[in-house]
Amino acid sequence: MFTGEKIHAPAQAGSDADASRTVLFDFDGVLFQGDAFQLFIRHRYASSLMYRMLAMLCMPWWLLCGVFSQRLASRTLIHVALCGLGTQRYQVAAEAFADQLVRQPRQFYRDGLSVLRRHLAEGDQVIVVTGCERILVARLLSQLGLPELRIVASQLKPGLFGMRVHMHNVGRRKVQNLATQGVTNWRLAYSDSFQDMPMLKQAAEAVLVNGTPKLCKRVEKALGRAVTRVAWY
Repeated sequence: MFTGEKIHAPAQAGSDADASRTVLFDFDGVLFQGDAFQLFIRHRYASSLMYRMLAMLCMPWWLLCGVFSQRLASRTLIHVALCGLGTQRYQVAAEAFADQLVRQPRQFYRDGLSVLRRHLAEGDQVIVVTGCERILVARLLSQLGLPELRIVASQLKPGLFGMRVHMHNVGRRKVQNLATQGVTNWRLAYSDSFQDMPMLKQAAEAVLVNGTPKLCKRVEKALGRAVTRVAWY
């Protein structure tokens, strides 16, 4: 169910005919409780001594990266966990993990999924715009009975030693990648993160999911207008 207090009327920006039926959903923290791809990487390490040993061997490089860039340090751990996986083997591993994950209790926000399905039933164009990896999130949504849902997500590419990060769909890149698909205006955007400010700013109505008072105030200050706040379980 849709819960929370609506504290303003939708703004007029982006309210043309096409945008009036377009609704964006973040995935992690909005539909999924946590970070799905991070859980997959942790699973890779937990299930293989070899990957844990490789991570230890890369520790000096990882620590050095962390001094200058947390993003680079994080990518190093991701690339180690995906070492030896080509495109097909990665897809098999990611989809098998998704099949396990979807059966675990309390992994998804039932309220969020209900709202998403309501938008679909009302004829809205729903797009999941996420930093999660495309194959993993697509499998999760398919297992939830949403196989045809449009997805704009992060992507991997094959490298010399395994799959590597090709494009991390976060922040301004979400807006840029939507634009490459011809989506430049939207009526609603659901998010739980300040990182999604570019996406929220272009929405006629910005919705924060389970946002703390501090986050809500920060987002409203950056937007220059109020947001809709919802509490989902």
